[in-house]
Amino acid sequence: MTVDTVAHAAATPDVVQPFAELGLKPDEYERIRAILGRRPTSSELAMYSVMWSEHCSYKSSKVHLRQFGEKAPKTDALLVGIGENAGVVDIGQGWAVTFKVESHNHPSYVEPYQGAATGVGGIVRDILTMGARPVAVMDPLRFGPADAPDTRRVLPGVVAGIGGYGNCLGLPNIGGEVVFDETYLGNPLVNALCVGTLRHGDIKLAKASGPGNLVVLFGAKTGGDGIGGVSVLASETFDADGPAKRPSVQVGDPFTEKVLIECCLEIFAADLVVGIQDLGGAGLSCATSELASAGSGGMHVVLDRVPLRDPTLSPEEILMSESQERMCAVVEPAKAARFLEICERWDVTATVVGEVTDTGRLVVEWHGEVVVDVPPRTVAHEGPVYHRPFARPGGQDDLQADAPTADRLPRPSTPDELRATLLRMVAAPNLAAKTWVTSQYDRYVRGNTVLAQPEDAGMVRVDEETGLGVALATDGNGRHCRLDPYAGAQLALAEAYRNVAASGARPLAVTNCLNFGSPEDPAVMWQFAEATRGLADACLELGVPVTGGNVSFYNQTGEVAILPTPVVGVLGVIDDVDRRTPMGFGPEGETVLLVGETRDELGGSEWAHVVHGHLGGLPPVVDLRRERQLAEILVAGSRDGMLTAAHDVSDGGLAQALVEMCLRSGRGARVFLPDGVDPFVALFSESAGRAVVAVPRSEELRFTDMCVARHVPVVRIGVVDGDALDVQEQFSVTVEELRAASEATLPALFG
Repeated sequence: MTVDTVAHAAATPDVVQPFAELGLKPDEYERIRAILGRRPTSSELAMYSVMWSEHCSYKSSKVHLRQFGEKAPKTDALLVGIGENAGVVDIGQGWAVTFKVESHNHPSYVEPYQGAATGVGGIVRDILTMGARPVAVMDPLRFGPADAPDTRRVLPGVVAGIGGYGNCLGLPNIGGEVVFDETYLGNPLVNALCVGTLRHGDIKLAKASGPGNLVVLFGAKTGGDGIGGVSVLASETFDADGPAKRPSVQVGDPFTEKVLIECCLEIFAADLVVGIQDLGGAGLSCATSELASAGSGGMHVVLDRVPLRDPTLSPEEILMSESQERMCAVVEPAKAARFLEICERWDVTATVVGEVTDTGRLVVEWHGEVVVDVPPRTVAHEGPVYHRPFARPGGQDDLQADAPTADRLPRPSTPDELRATLLRMVAAPNLAAKTWVTSQYDRYVRGNTVLAQPEDAGMVRVDEETGLGVALATDGNGRHCRLDPYAGAQLALAEAYRNVAASGARPLAVTNCLNFGSPEDPAVMWQFAEATRGLADACLELGVPVTGGNVSFYNQTGEVAILPTPVVGVLGVIDDVDRRTPMGFGPEGETVLLVGETRDELGGSEWAHVVHGHLGGLPPVVDLRRERQLAEILVAGSRDGMLTAAHDVSDGGLAQALVEMCLRSGRGARVFLPDGVDPFVALFSESAGRAVVAVPRSEELRFTDMCVARHVPVVRIGVVDGDALDVQEQFSVTVEELRAASEATLPALFG
C-alpha cells in the first residue's frame, strides 16, 4: 500500500483529492491548501474533513451560539462552562455535577439499535472525561407518526439500543420524552443526556500540556466502524429515498465501556492524568487535535502503535474511525507505569502512542514516515465560520394567522363531547402512557433514584448522608417552535424549568440539543437564529446559564425539514431528596389548587393536533417573570412541607395534568371548573406558567397566602376523592377507564 506522506504531498501538488466526498466544500479545500502551503496528505484531508464538519466545527451555528456566553447570567455556581466536553456546576457541600445532552439522530435512522446505543455510550464518556462518575441518563426522542411502518422499524430498535447499553452500564434512565410527528418520519431525533457527580477538586480538562508528557490511547481497539460518520452521515441531508450516503455506524460494547469507566475513575483517584479526552465523533482526529490545541500546542503521534481490530486499516481510516469505548490521556512519564498498571488490572488495553511537544504542530507518523504535519488549532478550533443567510419564511404570517379559534375549528361543548374528547386525547400517542418504552429501561439501578418517569423530573440522590440531590427535566415542543421559534424555545426552557421546580428542586443550569433542518435553507436558518436568541434571552431572564450542548443540522428529507426542535435540559438542586414533591395525588381529602392563569391558548396544542390535524396560530404566551415566581412557590412549598403533589400543566392542558396525577396515584378527584370560563378552554388550553398542586387542608391558607404575596393567581379547583376524575356538572371518568385508554396505545402499535 502506497502511503501519502507529507513529502509526497509537497512533491505532487496537482493530485486530485476526494474532498467533496468527505463533505468539504471547494473553498474549504482551498483554505486547507493555503494553511499548509501545499495540498494536504490523504491523512490530513481526513482529519480536516471530520473536524471541519458541521457536527464537529459548528461552522453554521457558532455565530449564534455566542449569545449563550454574551448573555450568560452571573452565577457563582458555574465551575466549567461552554467549550469543554460538558459543563460543571457547584451544588454545594463540596459536590459538583456535570451534565450534557447530545444527538445521535442520523445514525439511529440508519441502524436504530447501534445508533441509539452508541449515542448513550458517547454522552457517558463526555461526562466521564470531566472526572465525574456517570450516575444517570435520559433520552428525549422524536419519531414519525406512531402508526407509520418506518416508525415501527425505528422506534423499537432505538428503545432497545438505549435500554441495552444503559442497562448494561448500570446507569438508571430517569426521564426523557417520546414525541410523534409527521416531520420526523425519516429523521428521528435520538438525543441522549447524562449526568455525573464529582468533588470540586476532581475536575479534569481536555488539554495536552507539558512537553515530554506521554499520550496514551486506552480502551477498545480501533476498527473500521463509524468512518466518516460526522463528516458525511451527520452533516448531510437525507434524500427522499433515505440516506444518500451510508457510512458504517459505530458498534458499541457496553461491557467494555463499563470496565473503562471504573478504570478511569481509579486513574482519576490516583491523580495520574494531566488531560483527558474521549474518542467519539471524529475519533483520533478529534482527540489529538483538540488536546494539542488546548494545551502546549504540539503533539507527536506514532500511528502504527494504535491497537487495531482490523490490521488492514489505512492511516486515514485509523484517524477517521469512530470506534467506541476509547479514551486518550496525557500522562507524566513518572506516572506512566502506574497508569498502565491500573489499565492492565482492569484488562483495558493501553498504549503510549506519542508525546506532547512545544512545536506548535501536530505531527503523525506511520511506519517512520510523516503523514500529518499541521497546526492543531486550524484543525480543532479555527475551522470555517459561516454567516448563513436567513429570512423569515414566506408563509410564516399566514401560518400564524390561521389560529384555531372556535369559528375555525369546532370545539366540544356538551358534557358528552368533552368526555369523549378527553378519552381521545388520553389515548393519543403523544399523551398516552410511555410504559412500553420506559419498562425497557432500568430506572432504579445504583439505588439512588428517587424520582423517575413518568414524574415531571428525574431525581437522584448525590450524598447519602445529607440527602443532597439533583433533578433533571428535558422538554421541547416543535409545533410551538414552528409557529414562533423565539417564543417556542423559551416555552421549552420554561417547561423544563417548571418541571424541575415541581419536583422541589431549585433550577440551576441548562444544556440544550438544537435539532433543525438544513442550515443552507434560509428559512431553517431563521428558525435556528430566532430559537437561539429566544433561549439565550430566557436563560438570562431566569438566571440559569447554558453550560454546553449540541447542534444537529440537516435533519430533513429532501425539501422537508423537521419541526424546529430545540430540546432543553434543566438541572436543579435539592438540599434533601426526602423533601421532594411527587406527581401523584396524596391522601384523600386534600385540596387541589390550580396555580397560574388560564387563557384561550390552543395554537400548536395537542388538541388541535389530535382532533383536527391542525397547526396554526401563535403558541401560548410565555411570561418568564411569572415562571420564575411559580418556581419559587413550588420550591418553597416543597421545602416547607406544604405540598403533597405537584404537576406542571402543559401538553393536553389541565385535563391531561389531572389525568396523569390520578393515574400516578390511583386516586380520583372531584374538580370544579371556574364560573364564567368555557369548560373546553379550562380543560384543554395549554397556557404556560401553570401547575396543579395538592395540599393538606391545614396548609391551604399558608400556600395561597404565599401565592398572593407573589401576585401569582391561585384557585381552589377540587379535592382528592374517590376512584374517578369527576368534573362537576360536566362528566366523570373512572381511573380504571383512564388507565385503559392511556396504557393500550403503544403496546397496540409496537407489540
